[in-house]
Amino acid sequence: MRMIDIIEKKKLGQTLSDAELAFFVEGYTKGSIPDYQAAALCMAIRLMGMDSKETAALTMAMAASGDQSDLSGIKGIKVDKHSTGGVGDKTTLVVGPIVAACGVPVAKMSGRGLGHTGGTLDKLESIPGYRISIPTDEFFSIVNSVGIALIGQTGNLAPADKKLYALRDVTATVDSLPLIASSIMSKKLASGADAIVLDVKAGSGAFMKTTEAAYALAKEMVAIGHHAGRNTVALITNMDQPLGCSIGNSLEVIEAIETLKGKGPDDFNDLCIELAANMLFLAEKGSLDDCRKLAVQRIADGSALQKFRDMIAAQGGDPAVVDDYSIFPQASIQREICAEESGYVSHMDTQNCGISAMLLGAGRATKEDSIDHAAGIILNIKPGDFVEKGQTLAVLYTNDPNTLDNAEQQLRASIHLSSVKPQVQPLIYGRVEFE
Repeated sequence: MRMIDIIEKKKLGQTLSDAELAFFVEGYTKGSIPDYQAAALCMAIRLMGMDSKETAALTMAMAASGDQSDLSGIKGIKVDKHSTGGVGDKTTLVVGPIVAACGVPVAKMSGRGLGHTGGTLDKLESIPGYRISIPTDEFFSIVNSVGIALIGQTGNLAPADKKLYALRDVTATVDSLPLIASSIMSKKLASGADAIVLDVKAGSGAFMKTTEAAYALAKEMVAIGHHAGRNTVALITNMDQPLGCSIGNSLEVIEAIETLKGKGPDDFNDLCIELAANMLFLAEKGSLDDCRKLAVQRIADGSALQKFRDMIAAQGGDPAVVDDYSIFPQASIQREICAEESGYVSHMDTQNCGISAMLLGAGRATKEDSIDHAAGIILNIKPGDFVEKGQTLAVLYTNDPNTLDNAEQQLRASIHLSSVKPQVQPLIYGRVEFE
């Protein structure tokens, strides 16, 4: 088998076999296939596309390129959740404990944030003492005894994806739908879950800017899951506004705790309930309606909050943060941002809201940057709200006074006011199953 023949075949729009795709992934991962040939194939895929079986074969080869988690040591149906990334998206911190409180094991490996999107691991590390790196046997033990553990990715997970992602970034093939889907799903398949719930974001704060693009990506990933033998569903959700009111690591953990106490923002609470319901549905806990009711009950009776507290303790963190927010890292500087005119909030550029928080220290511009766990933004408004001149729109939090002016300028440019009340978009646009 020769790589040049595989490139030629895809250049002509023909379907690649499982063996050809496995040959490419293995060779590129090991270094026997050079960057220039891999780049040529990526461009051919970008221009000619792939069918769903091809994409699934590519994904499974990428998943098999490194370590694959075996979760058979954990009892029950393991359901994973993945978000394509957004601003204020701390759903794992609420959804995981809800699902665990319903008797479904949550063994989740999460990632860090980069740019305007936040990472679950960064949020968890704002809890004093919390360990994101634990041995596999301890990870299994915690999940079996507590019901939930949230850790960082272990081992050498999908190394083919790391190499291909870096190559796509410099060859104008980042926007290839099969390559996006295989990148996301290869890590999910390698993580070992029995079923997967995908939260595919659409809007100004998401990778997919339109609902049409988000639906296309969701269908591609759900098909991959089906071909890989994993029951997979996707929700298409709104990222044309930050999720909840808090952006920034410790601020988002506090908002998650408030939500587990039944006092969270409506949009964030509603999305958490829907994601939890879908995870419970895939875990065979009843109909979707039954699972929604079950999720609501676990917040109301306090058992989801207790799961969060137990998980923190099991992973070395201080569970007292659940009741005493002063234990979290604190920002020494706060600045109120007030409206300069009256009007309706017509639009929020969500990506720029996230960049504003990043400028304050809440995120990373590069992988090497350190973050300030106390930095971030609390928003007092949502699209559709009417604000009076002088009303507080948001509060900025930081420990670096030099960041405030740029962050304020970025945030102000993100919030648009109008004399006409806008039509508010739905929180959830739809749900995708395999057809």
